[in-house]
Amino acid sequence: MGLLDMFTQEIAIDLGTANTLIIHNNKIVIDQPSIVAIERQSGKPIAVGEQAKHMQGKTHEDIKTIRPLKDGVIADFHASEHMIKEFIKQIPGIKGKLFQPALRIVICIPSGITEVEKRAVRDSAQKVNAKEVRLIYEPMAAAIGVGIDVQKPEGNMVIDIGGGTTEIAVVALGGIVCDKSVKIAGDVFTSDIAYYLRTHHNLYIGERTAERVKIEVGSAVEELDVDIEDIPVQGRDLITGKPKEIMVNYKEIAKALDKSIIRIEDAVMETLSLTPPELAADIYKTGIYLAGGGALLRGLADRIHRKTGLPVFVAEDPLRAVVRGTGIALKNMDKFNFLIK
Repeated sequence: MGLLDMFTQEIAIDLGTANTLIIHNNKIVIDQPSIVAIERQSGKPIAVGEQAKHMQGKTHEDIKTIRPLKDGVIADFHASEHMIKEFIKQIPGIKGKLFQPALRIVICIPSGITEVEKRAVRDSAQKVNAKEVRLIYEPMAAAIGVGIDVQKPEGNMVIDIGGGTTEIAVVALGGIVCDKSVKIAGDVFTSDIAYYLRTHHNLYIGERTAERVKIEVGSAVEELDVDIEDIPVQGRDLITGKPKEIMVNYKEIAKALDKSIIRIEDAVMETLSLTPPELAADIYKTGIYLAGGGALLRGLADRIHRKTGLPVFVAEDPLRAVVRGTGIALKNMDKFNFLIK
């Protein structure tokens, strides 16, 4: 171990459209919304993460909140770089050190990403004193995080439903055999809900409220085994302009999300149809694994099971499956030959 290695810290980053998670010393040390609040005139960032999220939808004209990532890729380079820098500064093992340590970083990226977008991720990381940056495809990280041995000559199917994209992939022998990335995921579900309440109840709600509705009464099917209580939702009446409250139930939300879920189902069927027959035989036995925040949508696993006829398993703690897999990849950086340099 050289002197340089003593000052090198290793971190794994799941740079998500909705949330950014960072692992350091095998622990998740950062789990915050991917949001930056910026002063309009100077362009100076004033808050990131949780702090910036509280400002969302409540800012005046001098402040704007932006989400630097769109559909899983960097849309605002300056903001994303600042966000990564601030999150790294908050890591307990790095915070308050006299010298900013050199970093070895593994970052996960969507499988449908272009070379230009890859470079943007790499450049953002290099600006924070990273001496080595490796990239890993999201479905691969999700598969590792779910507990699949990806090096084995056995086919496994993973569906990772994040904030910006749904990544569907069949992995075997440490590689992705076939994959599909669709831009329908958590964010689209959130806007589906806002659109539904606007058109069916004349109720105008913000993004944060729509997200809360999704989490509390979101469902992929209109008939659930468990009973979920209706919840009150407040917003602005589009006709009178006055604030008002309505009660919303999960059956309505299932209706609101139906079209988007059909598109995810179609993408799953398409990926299955592209799978080589030997691997399809494996998947018949191993089933499908769901990861990402979207996996928490009630009744979704059941719906995909009905569509495909295959067993569907939801990863434990699906929100963190991708970052866990990225962390394992970081530990086995020299062993895993599928990490992109």
